[in-house]
Order: sequence, then C-alpha cells, then structure tokens
Amino acid sequence: MQTIKRFSELINYRFSFGESISFTPKSVFIIILVFIITSLLLKLLKKIIYRTLSNDAKLKFESIFKFFNYFIYIIVILITFQNIGINLTAVFAASAALLVGLGLALQTFIQDIISGIFILVDQSVHVGDIIEVDGQVGKVENIKLRTTRAVTRENKVLIIPNHKFLTSILFNWTENGVITKEFIQIGVSYRSDPKQITSILKEIANAHSLVLKEPKPFVVFNDFGDSALQFQLYFGLRNSFISNIVKSDLRYEIINVFNKKGIEIPFPQRTVSFVNSPKALQ
Repeated sequence: MQTIKRFSELINYRFSFGESISFTPKSVFIIILVFIITSLLLKLLKKIIYRTLSNDAKLKFESIFKFFNYFIYIIVILITFQNIGINLTAVFAASAALLVGLGLALQTFIQDIISGIFILVDQSVHVGDIIEVDGQVGKVENIKLRTTRAVTRENKVLIIPNHKFLTSILFNWTENGVITKEFIQIGVSYRSDPKQITSILKEIANAHSLVLKEPKPFVVFNDFGDSALQFQLYFGLRNSFISNIVKSDLRYEIINVFNKKGIEIPFPQRTVSFVNSPKALQ
C-alpha cells in the first residue's frame, strides 16, 4: 500500500518552469499515449481510404495525407498541452514577436503546400505531362506537397515551387493528349510561287519519320512581310518533348531543298541614299 502511495506521488509530482509551464510524469505518459492512439487511428484511416483508391490516386493522396497528418498532430499537441497544465495563451503571448517572424518566414512555404494540394485535387498537372512555366519546358517526374520536379530537354532537373502554378501562366502541352500541333515559320522571296512553296513544305514534313500522317501537315500563307512572303508549316507530333529536334531537322531539309530549286530565303535589306545638296556642301 505504501509503495502504491509513493508511486502515485511520484507520477503526480509537478515540475514547474516559470508561471506558464508545469507538468507531471503522469501528463507526459498521457501525451505519449495520446500520440500512439492518434498514430494508430491515422494509419487505420489511411488503410481504409486506400482500399477505395487506384494506384495512381494513391500516389497523389500520399502527399495530401502527410499534410493532414501534420495538421492533426498539431491540433493534438495544442489540446493535450492545454489540458495537462501548460498555459498556451501565456506562451503564445510571450513569443508573439517570434511567431510573427516565423509566420512571415513560412509564408511562401505555406503557399507551396496549399498550391500542392490544389494541384493534386484539381489534377491540372500529372506525372508525365510536358509543361512550360516561366519559359522553362520540362517533363513532370513527380509532384510533391511543396515542389514539383520536371526534367528539361537538356536532362536537367527543374525544381518548381508549387505556388508558381498559381502565380504564373502554366502551359500544359499534353493536357489534351500526347499529340501536339507544332509549327515553324519560313520566309521566301516575293519572286517565289506560293503554291510551289506550299507543296514543297508539305512534302518535307511528310517525309520526316516523327511527323504524324494524321493530322496531316498543312501550310498557312501567313502574311506579306517587309522583305518576304511569310509561311507557317504546321505538323503533328506524338512526343512534343523533342519538338525542337524535329523543327531543326525540318529547317535543315528546307534550306537544302530550297537551295537545289533556287528558292531564295531573303533577309531584311535597307537602302541608304546620299543626296548632294549645295547647302550641305557650304
């Protein structure tokens, strides 16, 4: 009986640090127990939800669930601390300046997390999509809660803070499918036959192994330029990530064919005239 009494006194002995913080070994044990129960419940909830999700949805839900876990643990910590005798109001009041500074420092971090949740829920970007943000083009490798990683054409890893998707214009090249329509612009001399140019450009596009036969390549007579007739050659690709390579191949072939057929690709020219004036010579 004496042993039980001593044990009870021991676990109920109160440690105090100033006026704001005081706790007992019993309260520490309660905190640990609450965390264990919370962890088990979250794992059970995750297991139940995962049963209804596809493998692709599971990958997207993983980041959201991690954020949900952090949120729940913070709430549990605050409630538990308040109930075991730690005066959170006094603690927050004493560290108000620190909390304001911390909030400003974490502002972008929180924006990234919220943006990441929006991306995963809205499904505006998927793994494997080819995207363009701030002039940078990359293929999405993974989407995390704070950042999205994409690989550029130069095989460099592009780490994009998720808030960029909300604050910048995002081009998703593969949102409507893997087939994209590309174009290159060509200028030819005014002495050229537009119908001949159209026929040649179509032949060059159809001859390229990566250019799709459907949709068929087509040519648009775009404009009368200052020194050239402007044409645009449109063609379809199944892999737009290598569009710059295909465009380069087509340009090489266009120059080669035009040179053989004597078709001139002009460049801007300016004529400067000098007028002799009696007044200017005086």
